[in-house]
Amino acid sequence: MQLTTQSEQETAAVGRDLSPRLAAGSVVLLIGPLGAGKTALVRGIAEGLGAGADEVSSPTFTLIQEYRGGRLPLLHVDLYRLDDAREIEELGLDELGEQAILAIEWADKLPRRPTGAITIRIDLGAGDTRHIEISDGSRSDS
Repeated sequence: MQLTTQSEQETAAVGRDLSPRLAAGSVVLLIGPLGAGKTALVRGIAEGLGAGADEVSSPTFTLIQEYRGGRLPLLHVDLYRLDDAREIEELGLDELGEQAILAIEWADKLPRRPTGAITIRIDLGAGDTRHIEISDGSRSDS
C-alpha cells in the first residue's frame, strides 16, 4: 500500500489506522531518513492502542521505550546509534516482542528481518510531504 501525507498529524494518522491490525508479537519495521516521521508514525500507533501518545519520543539514547496503558504494551526501539550486528542481536528483540507490539526505527540495520513483520518505508517529499509504503509482512526478507 502506498500513501502520501502532508503533515506530521497525517503521518501519525497512518499509525492510528494501522494499530487495529496489530496483535501481541506484531513487529513494525520503520525505514526512512532522519526527520522522515518514523516517531510520528509510532506516536499514532500508541494513540490507536490507547496509550499516551504524548509520551512517545524518539528512544535514540535509551534504545528502547515501553508504552503501557493501551490494549497491548508497545515497545519502541531505535537502532540509529547501533552499527554492530552483534549489539543489535544482544538487545534480544525476538524475545522482547512476544507479549507486546514491537516498533523498530532504523530497521534497515537489523541483521535479519523477522518473518511476518510489517515494513513501513517513509521517504521525504517537498516540505512536509511524506511518501509512505507499507508492506504487509506476508514474506520474509531474511
